[in-house]
Amino acid sequence: MTPMTDHEPAPPPARDARRLSTKETAELLGVKPETVYAYVSRGQLSSRRAGPGSRGSTFDADEVAALAQRNKREPAAGSAPDELSVRTRITLIDTDRYYFRGVDAAELAAHHTYEEVAEWLWTGVMRPGTQFTAPRQSLTAARRAVGALPEHSSPVDRLRVAAVAAAVADPLRFDLSEEAVLGTARTLIPTLVAALPPVRHTHRDGGPLAQRLWGRLTGHEPDDPSLRALDTALALLVDHDLAASTLAVRVAASARAHAYAAVSAGLGVLEGPLHGAASGLAHRMLLDVLDRGNAAPVVADELRAGRRVPGLGHRLYRGEDPRAQALFALLEEIPKAHSALAAARDVVATTARHTDLHANVDLALAVFTVTCGMPAEAGETVFAVARTAGWIAHALEEYGERPLRMRPSGQYVGLRPPQPLPTPHGPLPEERG
Repeated sequence: MTPMTDHEPAPPPARDARRLSTKETAELLGVKPETVYAYVSRGQLSSRRAGPGSRGSTFDADEVAALAQRNKREPAAGSAPDELSVRTRITLIDTDRYYFRGVDAAELAAHHTYEEVAEWLWTGVMRPGTQFTAPRQSLTAARRAVGALPEHSSPVDRLRVAAVAAAVADPLRFDLSEEAVLGTARTLIPTLVAALPPVRHTHRDGGPLAQRLWGRLTGHEPDDPSLRALDTALALLVDHDLAASTLAVRVAASARAHAYAAVSAGLGVLEGPLHGAASGLAHRMLLDVLDRGNAAPVVADELRAGRRVPGLGHRLYRGEDPRAQALFALLEEIPKAHSALAAARDVVATTARHTDLHANVDLALAVFTVTCGMPAEAGETVFAVARTAGWIAHALEEYGERPLRMRPSGQYVGLRPPQPLPTPHGPLPEERG
């Protein structure tokens, strides 16, 4: 055999270097062609033009095979067989900080509006000056549905009904392509806000979303620092990895529920007292502290009733919640917030005598809502509107995964069959002596 010199071409690779068409790639991954391009936009696949004059794309066979392998229903390395692990490129929580697509989330919220942060979360592209607009047909349907609810309905009740009404008004809601879902996202969020009944007669339906939401939370006249705090709160709360409501959204999206239905699933879970209602509990506690002039008896009452002190501690942060840090810093610049801030500090200092719990975002949000004359439910409303953007980001990501993969197995612990047929009004077998 003649030895190869530096000037001779290298031999061709042994493996088949043929690239795959979009159709072939979609078939191997078990998805629609539109989803293949969604993988490309999210950085999960790289594409190349098929050739001069061609409009199609080609994909590396090894890269496609690797993605197909990752999409299989196999537990992540090192995880228990029954542990549900979800791969995501949206939010990372690490060492008392959190990041949206690799960028510090608190920094994003400090320098960009809620709408801009939402666009970043959805697309990985920053679009300065972006604003969301509600279409007339969607808004009319949502307002009519919300207007038919009893007066005592909660804000989350209204948001859930508005989401369903907006879905019914959208005949294209079953289109799960990335472009269509993004269109839904940009119209659903302002529809939810505009469907809430206004508190101020001079509320606005145009401008930044925070400005539109303000008049539906309080009758107080807004000022620039307060509006900035509301906009920042929305941006800070846009996503927080796989919270209970977000997991519900991904389960719905895994079953290929449309975006409105996925958001409705999130709103349903959010209304649970252990999730979205936390800021309302902290709000009422702060009012009690301000009324009594001292946190000690209020904290004692909470503990005596067997409840945790609201607004303290977070299972994902050892120190202070970074969302609380960012919001507290803005509230420090608002003179009228000083009394509520002092009450919050008193709560933290009182509990610090016995526990090492730091303030979380619910306490910071409560300081804001108390300061601005908002009702206790306002924090939950802010949370729900903000998190809708994160839910849609997770739904988008889940639409790119294998359908129905969010299917854990139940561990049956009941009576082993065969059991006799039950008799009318007879006791259950385990109740018999």
